[in-house]
This record gives sequence, C-alpha cells and structure tokens, in this order.
Amino acid sequence: MKILLVDDHILFREGMRYVLQQLQGGVSEIFEAGDFSDALNIARQHPELDLALLDLNMPGSEGPLSIKLFHHSYPHIPIVVVSGEDNYGVMKKAMDYGAMGFVCKNSAVPVMLEALNLVLAGDIYIPPQLLQKHGEAIGGKPGPAKPHNSRTNEFNLTARQIQALTHIASGLSNREIAEKMCLAEGTVKVHIATLYQVLRVSNRIEAVRMAEKLQLIGSAANG
Repeated sequence: MKILLVDDHILFREGMRYVLQQLQGGVSEIFEAGDFSDALNIARQHPELDLALLDLNMPGSEGPLSIKLFHHSYPHIPIVVVSGEDNYGVMKKAMDYGAMGFVCKNSAVPVMLEALNLVLAGDIYIPPQLLQKHGEAIGGKPGPAKPHNSRTNEFNLTARQIQALTHIASGLSNREIAEKMCLAEGTVKVHIATLYQVLRVSNRIEAVRMAEKLQLIGSAANG
C-alpha cells in the first residue's frame, strides 16, 4: 500500500509515519510533501497511490478548494483531510469537495487508525462534528433519501453502511456481518458505531426501526 502524506510540519509527518505503519494490510511506501504543489506533482508521478492525507493550511493550499482541485485531478485517489481545523463549515466543504474523511489533528491514534482503515476499505469517515449536525437534522421530519456523490443518502451513510444495516435487520452478529461483507470484525464495529451516532440510537432494534422510518432499508428486511 502506498500513501501520500502532505503537511508542512516535519514533526507531524514523522509522527504520522509511525501511525501509518499500524494500518491494516501494511504500508510499503510513504511519499511526503510539505506544500500543495508538491502533492500534486507526486500524485501525477504515482497514480498507483492508495490514499492521500492532506492538510488544509499549508503553502500553496486554498483550504477546501484545494481538496476539490486534487479530487478533480486524481479522482481515483481517496483523500482524507488531517487538519487542525474543527469548524463545521470547513469540514462540510472538504467532504462535499471530495474528501472521504476528515480527522482533526487532536484526535487519538485509535480514532485516526479507525478513520483511515474505514476509507481504505472503500467507505467514508464522517467526523463527530458532522455526525452531530446530521443527528440534529434527524430530529425533524425526514424526507426521502437522495443520492449525493458516493454517499447513498442525505445522512451521508455509504452503501456498505446501508448493507450493514440490512444485515443487522436480518439478525446477523458482527462476526457474521464481517464474513458476509468480507471485512474485519473491527471495521464492522466502526460501521455500526457510526450508524448509531447518525441515527441517534443506542441498540440494534432502535437502529432498524429508525432506518425503516427513514426509508434507508425496507421493512421486509426484518423477515
């Protein structure tokens, strides 16, 4: 697995190298850049990159707009923003512009690893700040689910998370869901924790009932 790490602080990059070596599947090579221009050049030279970690505030960067440019230039490379920013508007723009995840630099290492492993598995990591906003939105009367880029609905749940919901409704255990979806059981637990946060529920029965109410899954799933 090859990863592009972009940040203008050398000490932060050194710390991140240690974190990245703990990712599932192992890392064969880490490319580093200290500004956005170098990041674009490295991505052009190495289209085989599996993941790009981008800071928002560094030389050559225009914040979320740079995420949009990188995603437009290299749409096949998943982007995770790793930034000191924790502003809701900035996070939402970065995600809307193509980021598959947004992790604040003050996050604990396990949170960082969960987020990166989730994105590498093909899903989206939504930061708690955005999850809280989505949860507040659920308090009102929900409308029909609408597609949004690679997200499957207005709550930013991915296809895999909806699939996990369907398996939960069928009564499968975490281990059985992991086998069905060809994922690690730990990744399934991350999916389910995200579902609970988004749906504002605390157990599987509540999750299924809320998902049916929001038309995220069909009521037939219970049978």
